[in-house]
Amino acid sequence: MKKPILSALAAAIIVGGLFATPSGYADDTGTRLYAVTITNITRGQIITPPVVISHNRHFELFALGAPASPELATLAETGNGAPLVGAVAGLPSVYRTAIGSGGIQPGKSVTVVIETSREFPQISAAAMLVSTNDAFMAVRGMSTQIRGTVSAEAEAYDAGSEMNTEDCSFIPGPPCGDRNHNPAAAEGFVHIHAGIHGVSGGTLNPAQLDWRNPVAQVEIKRMR
Repeated sequence: MKKPILSALAAAIIVGGLFATPSGYADDTGTRLYAVTITNITRGQIITPPVVISHNRHFELFALGAPASPELATLAETGNGAPLVGAVAGLPSVYRTAIGSGGIQPGKSVTVVIETSREFPQISAAAMLVSTNDAFMAVRGMSTQIRGTVSAEAEAYDAGSEMNTEDCSFIPGPPCGDRNHNPAAAEGFVHIHAGIHGVSGGTLNPAQLDWRNPVAQVEIKRMR
């Protein structure tokens, strides 16, 4: 009489084993590690080492139609993400920050590893398009997956902090190489970037350096 019960119990154990959570994902209440891969899908723009931030829903990298923070403006004008990292790292809405180790050539990718937690499950990223006055690519508040990957397309934004003169005196990337700030009044708010148009007096070639959004592909994959 006991054999059917034992057989049912063994079957339950086997079935349970088939659907058991992999050990690598066992602690879903603690920290999680993600690989954030950013692929440059423009033809001629180089993207600077990206800033990656893990955070909760209360963090806002920027708001369209509002002024960029001074630190985001610095990233958008010079490609230097360190001031942005320094400004957000201590915020209660931010969990971790990281900066990529190199620029991203057209058609190439860079991966940044960052930690999140159950309370801080979102990721934002930003980086400059270097042959511009103040263009940057960004994704905001991407929700991470407990398992697997999530992806999104990143558009190019204008920080609105520097006039789009397309003048090498104020552009760090090729064919230029200068990080001066143009003091002339700019738009004053973040908006979708209009691209490179061969502005009179400028030195940028739109045939090589213009783009159509999106400018990057962002993939977030859980590592553990």
